[in-house]
Amino acid sequence: MPTITLPDGSQRHYEQPVTVHQVAADIGPGLAKAALAGKLDGRLVDTSHTITQDAELAIVTSKDEEALELMRHDAAHVMAQAVQELYPGTQVTIGPVIEDGFYYDFARDEPFTPEDLKKIEQRMHEIVKRDLPIRREVWDREEAIRVFEELGEKYKVEIIRDIIPEGEEVSIYRQGDWFDVCRGPHLPSTGKLDKGFKLMKVAGAYWRGDSSREMLQRIYGTAWRNKKELKAYLHRLEEAEKRDHRKLGKVMDLFHSQEEAPGMVFWHDRGWTLYLEIENYVRAKLREHGYQEVHTPEIIDRSLWEKSGHWEKFHENMFVTHSENRDYAIKPMNCPAHVQIYNHGLKSYRDLPLRLAEFGSCHRNEPSGTLHGLMRVRNFVQDDAHIFCTEGQILSEVSAFIDLLFEVYRDFGFDEVLIKLSTRPEQRVGDDELWDRAEQALEDALNHKDLGWELQPGEGAFYGPKIEFSLRDCLNRVWQLGTIQLDFSMPARLGAHYIAEDGSKQVPVMLHRAILGSLERFIGILIEHYAGQLPAWLAPVQAVVMNITDRQAPAVKKVEESLKNQGIRVISDLRNEKIGFKIREHTLQRVPYLLVVGDREAEAGTVAVRTRGGEDLGVMPVGDFADRLAAEIASHGRTVLED
Repeated sequence: MPTITLPDGSQRHYEQPVTVHQVAADIGPGLAKAALAGKLDGRLVDTSHTITQDAELAIVTSKDEEALELMRHDAAHVMAQAVQELYPGTQVTIGPVIEDGFYYDFARDEPFTPEDLKKIEQRMHEIVKRDLPIRREVWDREEAIRVFEELGEKYKVEIIRDIIPEGEEVSIYRQGDWFDVCRGPHLPSTGKLDKGFKLMKVAGAYWRGDSSREMLQRIYGTAWRNKKELKAYLHRLEEAEKRDHRKLGKVMDLFHSQEEAPGMVFWHDRGWTLYLEIENYVRAKLREHGYQEVHTPEIIDRSLWEKSGHWEKFHENMFVTHSENRDYAIKPMNCPAHVQIYNHGLKSYRDLPLRLAEFGSCHRNEPSGTLHGLMRVRNFVQDDAHIFCTEGQILSEVSAFIDLLFEVYRDFGFDEVLIKLSTRPEQRVGDDELWDRAEQALEDALNHKDLGWELQPGEGAFYGPKIEFSLRDCLNRVWQLGTIQLDFSMPARLGAHYIAEDGSKQVPVMLHRAILGSLERFIGILIEHYAGQLPAWLAPVQAVVMNITDRQAPAVKKVEESLKNQGIRVISDLRNEKIGFKIREHTLQRVPYLLVVGDREAEAGTVAVRTRGGEDLGVMPVGDFADRLAAEIASHGRTVLED
């Protein structure tokens, strides 16, 4: 009979099989009431699940991280029930949990309207109030097919036929009279679902993602533990809408996109100034850390991509072209080309590590529906580099890269870095012995730096394991940016070698690494993180000098020239407009400093200084302002001179 080991190490012994709920009740009535599920030997199960043998068990309540996914899963089922109660004849298809919420795809002749969503949401609250017990049932496969055929649920029948092998049983979850095919687990009853859910929008979706199949209607919703969490999430959405980099990019005159070049960016002068400032900053850091900057062709013969393994794994996402009976690919990444530079000339162990960096322009044929401003594009530039080293140099090279990465992130204003180690995927190249060594090397490097990290089994690249570095922005969103990937395979596939100290020919280890990833995407993240109010060192225009009347025009031009000569990105605004209008306009364009020259300032060689946030810094000599701004720029915004 089962012995249950609880998280605190205590044990409970039972003379017969026992359910998760019974164990919770045995611990205490309060826990039994709060129990939403069980975590049995690391696997989530219903509270009704029967334990028949020794196991480790944790009772999941609303305080636990796992509860949120359960609630979102239940919200999807409650929504589907509400839809079928309100609109009989609607077919239910697939309804998974997604980031921040859930969706369900429905087959219905009439389109859902915003008013329909309000009705569905109201009915969902009614179903929650009914507190319907949620029970798992196991049906014979053929019986399940017969029942759903009689109900006219052809999509459910197709799912069962395609996914459930003959002879196996089908897991069904029932709440009241409503039921659906589902693996579970679920909450004990609909009443356990709090009021923290909301339906968000309707979109079209092809059945099973196949554009040749029927178009269904997808209703998206969000669900949280309670109304307070829901309110906070909706507030974050409002803030994200205000910070949308596409809108701010237009207001600030940074860039635009257009249909003639989908997924490509048209950079305007101010946007390109920002772009070059970031690129040149990274370039200087790379030189400090011993990298050589290279540049490789954008179009390379198909044969190289076949040798590297990219053609087999990636060719559907490549743009290809043809010339003189040869097939070429526009490069989606830089690594095979960097191996060609490494191979040019004999290398010895004395030449290693060799660090090759490139701001490489890459193209990937992303689906048009996934393109999103700067965040998801078809043409992008990576701050890409590859380190060729010996196996014994892995620890020091990965450690040095981590130091560089943290230094760069701090300069851009990001202090919280989340780290994940991704190990071998099912589809990969190289034998297990190589993967064992590669994974251990990266783990050793992280532990050597005494950094906290999370394991992501199976999420590595096809050629090697990797460490991923993510940033958390001001809206608590997490962005995966940096990566270092350890590759024992590609150098061998492409004939790279070096002469070891003992005279033998050895294959170098190749470290694929990036800090910002796509520069385009990083700029989009920066714009949204700062709501366009970029630190002065990054701002395309750092100061604007304005006159009040035409009398101050010569003085304004003199101030502008003086600041330009000191390397400050400054413009003048001599338009015949009221000073209040000019200040508002340049504030909207997020210019950090607004300098006003009136008669007294023109005579004294001073400027009245305001910030874009509306702070009046008073009147100061032009030289003092230049010193103040220079200090702020040099410290990347972490030092501002006090008045």
